[in-house]
Amino acid sequence: MALNNATGLLNVFSKNAPSAIAALLTFGLMAPAAFAEDRSNWPSSFSVGTASQGGTYFVYGSGWTNMVADELGIPGGAEVTAGPVQNAALVQTGDLDFGMVTMGPAFDAINGESALAPGLKHDNIRAIFPMYKTAFHVMTLKSSGIESLDDIPDGATIGFGPVGGTPGTYWPRFFETFGKNVEAQHGGAADLAGQLQDGLIDVYTWAAGVPFPAFSQVEAQADVNFFGMTEEQAKMIAENHPVSLFTIPAGTYPSQSEDHASVSMWNFAIARADLPEDFVYAVVDTVMSNNPKMLDIHKAAIETLPENYDKNAFIPWHPGAVKWFKENGFEIDPALGG
Repeated sequence: MALNNATGLLNVFSKNAPSAIAALLTFGLMAPAAFAEDRSNWPSSFSVGTASQGGTYFVYGSGWTNMVADELGIPGGAEVTAGPVQNAALVQTGDLDFGMVTMGPAFDAINGESALAPGLKHDNIRAIFPMYKTAFHVMTLKSSGIESLDDIPDGATIGFGPVGGTPGTYWPRFFETFGKNVEAQHGGAADLAGQLQDGLIDVYTWAAGVPFPAFSQVEAQADVNFFGMTEEQAKMIAENHPVSLFTIPAGTYPSQSEDHASVSMWNFAIARADLPEDFVYAVVDTVMSNNPKMLDIHKAAIETLPENYDKNAFIPWHPGAVKWFKENGFEIDPALGG
C-alpha cells in the first residue's frame, strides 16, 4: 500500500515538480530501512566498568562509552572501578552491562579464582572485542636516585595500583619473583601520581595501554625516570606469569630516550551474557568500524582492530559479537561460541 501511494504521488507531480519526485523517491527507498530496526528489547541505558581516574582504562573506556552512546542514541555511563577483577565480578553479577578486563584476571575469574569472589566461576561474562596490550612500566622521581628495578632497595614503598586492578594484582607477584621485600601502597592512578610527587611512595608501578595518562601528568610537572625490566628480568616474569614479552618504544614519553624491555597482557571488552544479541552487535560494530575515532580517544587503540580477536583463547564470545566477526570474515572458535 505504501509503495502504491508513493507511485500515485509521483504520477501526480511528475510534470511540475521533478525535485519533489526525487525527494519522494528517496524517502520511499529509504523509509523501510530507517524503520526496520526493532529496538524493543534494547536497554534504555548501559554501563561500562573502567578503572581509576588517571589511568588508561578510564580514558579509553569513557571514550568508547560516549562514542557508542552518541552513535546508538542510548545513554551510557563509564563507571570508576578498581579495574579488571572488579569489572569481571560486576558484569558477572549483572551490576554492570559491560566491562574491560586483562586476560590474567579474566582467566582467574572464569576458573573461580577471582580475588574478589573466590570459588565463584564467572560464567556470565562474554567477550565482545579486543582492546590493546597492557604494558608494565615503572616511574620514579630523579631525586630518588632509583633508575632501575635493581636499584630499588628492600623496604622501599611501591605504588602498585588498586587492589583488583591489573597492576595491583600482578606487580606484587612480580616483585616476589624478583625476590624483593618491599612495602605495598595501593591506590588509583591519579592518587599514586600525587603520592609520588609528595614523597609518600618511592616507586610508581603501573600497567595499562601506553602512554599512561597519570605518568604523562607527572612527567609534565617533575623530573622523572622511566624504566622497564632487563631482558633477563622480562624473560623470568614471562616464564612465571600469564604475560608476554613486550617493548615500550623510545619516545612513548618525551623524556624516554630508549626502548624499555617489559611484559604485556591483552585486554578485552566483555558483556553480560544476557544482553540482546542485536544490541551487542551494534556496540561491536560501532567500535570495530571506527578505529580513527578510537585513536582520537587514546593511542593504545592502534591495536583495537578486528584481526586481534584471536588473542582471546578462553572467554566465551557473546552471540552479537560472533555475528559481527563472522559477517566481517573472521572465524570464531566453535568451543568459544563460534
